[in-house]
Amino acid sequence: MILWFRNDLRTHDNPALHYFLTLAKSETPRKAFFFVSEKQWLEHDWSEIKIDFIKRHANALVLELAELNIALELVVLPDFPAQVTFLKNYCETNNIQEVVANSELEFNEQQRDENCIAQGVPLTLFEADVIIPKGKVLNQSGTMFKVFTPFKKAWIKYVQLNGFDYLGKPAISNKSLSNTNDTKPIEPTNLSAAWPLAKEYESNTLTSFFSHKISDYLDYRDIPSIKGTSGISPYLAAGVISPRFVLFSLLHRFPDLLLATDSKEFSWLNEIIWREFYRHLMFHEQRLCKHQCFNKKYQSLSWSNNQSYFKAWCEGKTGYPLVDAAMRQLNQTGWMHNRLRMVAASFLTKHLLIDWRLGEQYFMQHLIDGDLAANNGGWQWAASTGCDAQPYFRVFNPIRQSERFDPDGSFIRKYLPELESIPVKHIHFPHQYIENQQLALYWPPIVEHKTARLQALAFYKK
Repeated sequence: MILWFRNDLRTHDNPALHYFLTLAKSETPRKAFFFVSEKQWLEHDWSEIKIDFIKRHANALVLELAELNIALELVVLPDFPAQVTFLKNYCETNNIQEVVANSELEFNEQQRDENCIAQGVPLTLFEADVIIPKGKVLNQSGTMFKVFTPFKKAWIKYVQLNGFDYLGKPAISNKSLSNTNDTKPIEPTNLSAAWPLAKEYESNTLTSFFSHKISDYLDYRDIPSIKGTSGISPYLAAGVISPRFVLFSLLHRFPDLLLATDSKEFSWLNEIIWREFYRHLMFHEQRLCKHQCFNKKYQSLSWSNNQSYFKAWCEGKTGYPLVDAAMRQLNQTGWMHNRLRMVAASFLTKHLLIDWRLGEQYFMQHLIDGDLAANNGGWQWAASTGCDAQPYFRVFNPIRQSERFDPDGSFIRKYLPELESIPVKHIHFPHQYIENQQLALYWPPIVEHKTARLQALAFYKK
């Protein structure tokens, strides 16, 4: 028996690992693999910072598994077909009767697993990426919900009635390989060094958030100048922290939380349920993996895809400070505040009439927390093409969003230092002020808001 790690580089609440430890007791040492397939990752638009984040966790997992008497080998292979070939040959050569792994949601990953089975790889799969098993939260017709709120209510009811499986941390083995495992580490670039490893995040950052910040989450989550969010998204996206552990920890602190859906603490859990919604949705609608519009009537929209506009948006040179500061944050740090993701996505699709798929790809290529289901869901929500999306006639006003969520302009000034001297009353749209002062500090707006809004309404109505 061998253990195959994929998007689940953790020992904490890992179903495949739990099964493996139960059945592979007599094997010494026990063998596991993780395939470092950068060519494949880049084909899926993974960012360099996410790849570095994965590599750091792979290296750390080698040491953790050694304490469990498991030898994790990090194998460099280009792509999924190479993974299938490697496993097929290894199983035949070593008479392996079972390969244990956690399933992956995405279409190409499922095709790889089907190919493994077709090639004779004895694959046993578990589910480790959601709290409630996909396919269990259904409407009265036995199909997936198309609106979030009834899904959330059914999700909560399911947890209340059935609970959820949480496996905890495995006990350290008496036959540790800590001093003998000679597996070569994968050299990281440390692009993700600002983000601690999951073990440290769990014990320090997340614990501190639950103790000191979650009660203020509802008030501060939309203010990008305040660190009011948990920062958990990269860890969930990379599978290095279990969502079931997150809910277990949350209910340990707030036992009645599922009954207090109007509480400030629940507003944070609500975001975790949104993540569940998009993953369950992609499970039922695999066409979303192929970047198709959920709402089929928008599939043939003739986006303008003006390349100069797209370049300006990517570089943070639209002339709308909050949009530009958001894009600068993404390009410089590999992360973007969630409120700003909505503003930036709305601006690209509604103001510039550029295909949401171009924005979705750009985000994936730069985000440390790039996740196909969540990224696709968010972009289709903003573009009004998705499941339970905002209506097409809702067009965020980037100036009003700026005034509301960055009232003193502190976030804008952090990423647009050229606007440092602009007074607060002009910071949200300084073009007129700069023109009057004859200053060449900031580029003019590439579109005019009112005109762009009317064009967007006409575009979608067609």
